[in-house]
Amino acid sequence: MTELAPTGADGMIVCDRLVRIYSGEGIEVQALQGLDLLIAEGELTALIGAAGSGKSTLVNILAGLDTPTAGTVWVAGRNLGAMGDRERLAYRRGVVGFIWQQTSRNLLPYMTARQNVLLPMRLSSVGRRERGRRAGFLLDTLGITHCADRTPDRMSGGEQQRAAIATALANQPKLLLADEPTGELDSATAQDVFAALQTANAELGVTMLVVTHDPAVSSQVRRTIAIRDGKTSSETIRHAATDERGTTTLHAREYSTLDRAGRVQLPREMTRRLGMRNRVELAEESDHIGVWPDQAPDRERD
Repeated sequence: MTELAPTGADGMIVCDRLVRIYSGEGIEVQALQGLDLLIAEGELTALIGAAGSGKSTLVNILAGLDTPTAGTVWVAGRNLGAMGDRERLAYRRGVVGFIWQQTSRNLLPYMTARQNVLLPMRLSSVGRRERGRRAGFLLDTLGITHCADRTPDRMSGGEQQRAAIATALANQPKLLLADEPTGELDSATAQDVFAALQTANAELGVTMLVVTHDPAVSSQVRRTIAIRDGKTSSETIRHAATDERGTTTLHAREYSTLDRAGRVQLPREMTRRLGMRNRVELAEESDHIGVWPDQAPDRERD
């Protein structure tokens, strides 16, 4: 039986000091270095980071396609590190949905959109009537009913990705992971695909984590998490505010992530601009901690 999350692990995704090390030919690469992450149920969150930052490794672990070397990771109350093969298969079929960047990897090319959506439910023994009802509902919700009887080669890239979203949602997963779902699309089509993700999040309540390099995508979610050197480094939180004239504007505030040991990764562009290297000067104030470039005389640096 799948182990349930301990009391206090309040979130759809809970990562605690997650480590992933890859070894080969005498070389070790530490892709994740004690990563902590908490994502609440129902959130639509963007995940950003440079190549090699660890974001793909994290997503593969959350998808049940890889396992951590150390630390713990819980999704929907399930301890992914403690799963056996049978539990992991059931997890991938019923708890998590996944969308690849490459449209060709998401859909079987010889099946229509409707058949692709029906297939995961057939593998999970969902009744025939319910399969048909849910497939029709998903295709309609995502605005591709007109593609129901088309194979992928007769659909545009955006239509294929929306069909992929419908397929990933077929078994009513609690978490949907999307790895650069708009990476191969033009800006207008990418906006349509992201709008489909937003619709699914709002109407179906599924938690979503979207890996993206697209500023147009990351700027439209309430919370964007940045990964650097295998750890969460910062978060950007956005909220809408309406003034007395009824004009609504979106405000964003950036936060650095504070880990259990009290470590903070300062944004690289800020430290570079201020000449911060090796060490910084700290001062405790009544309501904050001040951080300044090191101004100590050279003799104190030795």
